[in-house]
Amino acid sequence: MKLGIMVEGQEDVTWERWLRVVDLAEALGFDSIWRSDHLTSVVGASERASLALWPSLTAAALRTKRIRFGQLVSPVTFRHPVELAQHAVALDHLSGGRYVLGIGAGWFEREHRAFGFVLPPVRERSERLREALEVIRLLWSGEPITYRGQHFCLEQAVLRPRPLRPSGVPIMIGGGGERKTLRLVAQFADEWNPGFTDPDGFRRKDERLRAYCSELGRDPATIRRTLMAGYVIGRTEAELRKRAMRLQAYLTGEQPLYFTRRYEADEFLAELRRRSWFVGRPAEIVDQLRTWAALGVDLVMLQTLDLDDIDQIELIAREVLPHV
Repeated sequence: MKLGIMVEGQEDVTWERWLRVVDLAEALGFDSIWRSDHLTSVVGASERASLALWPSLTAAALRTKRIRFGQLVSPVTFRHPVELAQHAVALDHLSGGRYVLGIGAGWFEREHRAFGFVLPPVRERSERLREALEVIRLLWSGEPITYRGQHFCLEQAVLRPRPLRPSGVPIMIGGGGERKTLRLVAQFADEWNPGFTDPDGFRRKDERLRAYCSELGRDPATIRRTLMAGYVIGRTEAELRKRAMRLQAYLTGEQPLYFTRRYEADEFLAELRRRSWFVGRPAEIVDQLRTWAALGVDLVMLQTLDLDDIDQIELIAREVLPHV
């Protein structure tokens, strides 16, 4: 199993914080670094700044030599497939093939309403995602493309240069919808991230994905399984509780999305465990990661909210990473 760092770019991520964590991920041996694609705080903290997506990924490409990077994920409700296709190829070339294009159907209604974007019903979002994936793949051919969809149209469009690899830039699809999204994963994705889930939910979704792959004649082993989850780590119980309280502050805004009330430290840690976060001392987190590895997860992206707490990242690198 490999470990990456995932950053919520809309939760007051400054350039200083972003560049520091990019450098740490490269230096400490992590597989990759990822960031969300949102325009405003997901937890409702409206005073928090949001770091622009494409410049931050460009900086990651230029500052690193080894790690992979990408977004988890860009919604096709406010990212046009032509934009996604062109930026993906640019980052692919700039990084020597280390960029992964993360794409999804979109979900955050409050964000869409605030910035004037329409968030269609779920069925239409799935249709837009399918068309966007088709458009992106076609544009990467470098040939003139005419496309007539319900949501996107091209007329003799030529996008060059082509990606470095004939197969294109690797695509990660985010989402766990079992009727629509997983069929698109089987059809288009190189990597899959189901979003927040527990082991039973992951197992069920993975079985569904395998069924879709069988229908399409695709080897399910050609799709990399990934997981994004939060974590709280501490050498001692006191350190664990302290980090839990700092984390709770990060996850609290004027319009709560994840937690609707305040918890005491031990109660909060219990709630995080119930939600399948990685919680505990290093050895405990190693055991929890191995549970996911046994389910077929090849990459875990550790959602890191407190980017000023460098010690937690270094602790993971020293005492968790070598054992998984």
